[in-house]
Amino acid sequence: MAEEEVVLTQEGFDKLQAELDDLKYVKRKELAARIKLAISYGDLKENSEYHSAKDDQAFMETRIIILEKMLNNARIADAGTSDSSSIHVGANVLLKDIEFGDTLEYQVVGPAEADVANGKISYESPLGKALMGKEVGDKISVEAPMGKIEYELLEIKGL
Repeated sequence: MAEEEVVLTQEGFDKLQAELDDLKYVKRKELAARIKLAISYGDLKENSEYHSAKDDQAFMETRIIILEKMLNNARIADAGTSDSSSIHVGANVLLKDIEFGDTLEYQVVGPAEADVANGKISYESPLGKALMGKEVGDKISVEAPMGKIEYELLEIKGL
């Protein structure tokens, strides 16, 4: 079974690589020391510190596997070779909410690095899908739970 491609910006790739390195080379050692200390407390059957550390170890090892798969299947979105006149993964966009007049700035990223609170939206999200390929001046309409939201695309910036 072929693994699914993961689209990342260079920044997103570097961030995931740093997390993986931290887990493998720092957190593993810290957790091993924690397990060793918990074992020294004796009877493992009722040793809550030991069981907690083992649970944390299982979660960490699972995260390591997930990160390794993501990074092995990553495709870096290269904004430098993309057409800067239309929206692509990695582009920063400035939108105007037509109804309220608010301006919003987002970076279009892959799903693995989406973080709306920090202005990063996935190209697979409803807004991300509506934005892909649009040009400055285009109107974008997005269905949301509260109804249709309309935006005007004011600006596109590369990475």
